[in-house]
Amino acid sequence: MSCTVSPEKKPVSLFDGKTFNGWEGDTVTTWGIEDGAIAGGSLSETVPHNEFLCTKKSYSNFILKVKFKLTGSEGFINTGVQFHSVRAKDPAYEMIGYQADLGDKFWASLYDESRRNKTLIAPDSALVEKILKRNEWNDYEVRSENGRIRISLNGTQTIDYTEPDKSIPQKGIIGLQIHGGGKAKVYYKDIWIEEI
Repeated sequence: MSCTVSPEKKPVSLFDGKTFNGWEGDTVTTWGIEDGAIAGGSLSETVPHNEFLCTKKSYSNFILKVKFKLTGSEGFINTGVQFHSVRAKDPAYEMIGYQADLGDKFWASLYDESRRNKTLIAPDSALVEKILKRNEWNDYEVRSENGRIRISLNGTQTIDYTEPDKSIPQKGIIGLQIHGGGKAKVYYKDIWIEEI
């Protein structure tokens, strides 16, 4: 019996550092590109509601690596990386799906956005304080494989979650969030995905 070996999939860059090629979202008022990074939100005006910049392509099993920097000091300062998600219809700026969450009380946890509306699993807060670099660039990794989701912050795994509900989609688009309700600005760069 012969077996065919599929070629090794290599990491692919999702952001070219200059354009929004492959992405869609509010690139007029919410999202821009600054110094080779995607920038979302504002430090001078309160972000009115959640906004997401999304990939045009869907992904199922993958390892996603991004660098992020979250800044802000007034109101709710929060961001996150949506995955296995879809855009909501009402309101259209919202998303439905998993979020690798980022922000105080939510760092490197797994949230279920607009679906179960709760944190599914959160890391030990003492661990987070040890590894997080506030207001600086951090490395974030999301690994999703057949319903098992692992998140790592700066090279340290923070959560390992297996989805018990087989009806929850394990495929969808990826979205970068800026959360409403704060004067907050987030930056993302070096966005790589390796399909597995």
